[in-house]
Amino acid sequence: MSQTKSQAPPTTPPTTPSTAPRGRFAGRRTGNRPPRKPREEAPWIPQTILGKKVAAGEITSIEEILSKGLRIQEAGIVKKLLPDLKTEVIDVGIIQKMTPNGQSTRFKALVAAGNQNAWLGIGMGKSKQMRIAIEKANNAAYLNVSPVKLGCGSWECRCSEKHSVPFKVKGKGGSVTIEILPGPRGLGLVAGGKIRNLLKMAGLKDAWTTAKGSTPTMGSTSKALMECFRQTFSQG
Repeated sequence: MSQTKSQAPPTTPPTTPSTAPRGRFAGRRTGNRPPRKPREEAPWIPQTILGKKVAAGEITSIEEILSKGLRIQEAGIVKKLLPDLKTEVIDVGIIQKMTPNGQSTRFKALVAAGNQNAWLGIGMGKSKQMRIAIEKANNAAYLNVSPVKLGCGSWECRCSEKHSVPFKVKGKGGSVTIEILPGPRGLGLVAGGKIRNLLKMAGLKDAWTTAKGSTPTMGSTSKALMECFRQTFSQG
């Protein structure tokens, strides 16, 4: 009689959970990606008569342009005359409206440009892409750069350093009203987060502030703040 040998069932190797992405993430590269290289800014080529004079060295300061009442139409002029200006995105938003073709969505960006030394500009940009909206706001901020008169108007300090405003100023933009009062040295900036950043970019170090209205609306808040800075030239 032939005896049949019983064979053990084949053993399958233990399965390990797959770490490959599944579903809608399949095919995507995982792991640490190398950091993106910053975009190189294209060299400035002046297009206006004023820009060509600045590039040629005939005009060496932005104060000379403002004293002659000339209009700045190129952001490169401001970048060349004020190379220490730095930009910061202070607000972004979405604009939605209904059109005959359906719902339209656009992005809005608000950018501030300042050097913490009595120069500040704020610009707004809109586009269907966020990156383009920020670029437009960035150029508008450079074109809107204006001087800020600093001083010391605090009766507690009475020093000769330019660390605050020379006197109390008040500005209104939309539903927002802002007052800036001179503060003594060492006080700091008594203001909300975004308003404090704008005051710091303008060069203020010590000041009291009061704000009324819808201050989270940065469009109106920035207009009120720029009106305050324009009021610093109303006296003296």
